[in-house]
Amino acid sequence: KKGLINDYDKKNFTFIKKDVCKKIDIKGPVDYIIHAAGIASPVYYMKFPLETIEVNTLGTQNMLDLAKRKKSKSIVFFSSSEIYGDPTKGNIPTPETYKGNVSSIGPRSCYDESKRLGETLCMTYYNLFKLPVKIIRPFNVYGPGMKVNDDRVLPKFLNAALSGESLPIHGNGTQTRTYSYISDAIAGFFLVMLKGKDGHVYNIGNDEDEISLVNLAKVISEVFPKKINVKKIPYPKTYPADEPNRRCPDITKAKKELGFKPTTSLKKGILRTLDWYKNEFY
Repeated sequence: KKGLINDYDKKNFTFIKKDVCKKIDIKGPVDYIIHAAGIASPVYYMKFPLETIEVNTLGTQNMLDLAKRKKSKSIVFFSSSEIYGDPTKGNIPTPETYKGNVSSIGPRSCYDESKRLGETLCMTYYNLFKLPVKIIRPFNVYGPGMKVNDDRVLPKFLNAALSGESLPIHGNGTQTRTYSYISDAIAGFFLVMLKGKDGHVYNIGNDEDEISLVNLAKVISEVFPKKINVKKIPYPKTYPADEPNRRCPDITKAKKELGFKPTTSLKKGILRTLDWYKNEFY
């Protein structure tokens, strides 16, 4: 199936394919930059750790340099909720002020630590050059556009269910997450870019419906006519095992400063994603 990138309006949109890890040169003004390049799926950043580090550090510096040269009005860096690591109980929901509980040498560290360094680069450019940079820490965004082989939990569950297979759960399934539907998240991303304060960090996600993987599997089962089984499996070598026990954002700052308000329930978002998967891949 052709990707969404092929469906853009060619009159109002120009697609330029570039490697962010090399110096970026674009003719004309560049008013706004959204730096969302990165390797975000755990399976892939385990497979390509050096590339993961490079895009989050060198790639980020190249985009900051572009914003500096072009005197951009705003540049947004997509960091990650992973930079918090495994938050302590008293820091769930997790505010932007939490400094993190992260291993610098663990199996996920190539992603976590390079995102943290990316944030440091952003703040350094802000402090040295007054670059209008904002940092977003997204929390488990999902929805249409995710590949079925993405290997994150919702695509993996939906792909398994559509293929008539059991839903695979790593570990005991008690680890909890909240999930942010793509349209809610995108509204938050644009609010940060247009209204966010320079040199500030914003959590963007859903602060409600924290749910365990076991219960998430039950929600998936409910949207299918036939019963779907759950299969608990050990962590494969291709998947980093030290994932956080809980992940839930405190989005008070985004609500108060930006007017951010997620509105899509988990079940509604899953149904929309399922419809898109059926049309695209099955």
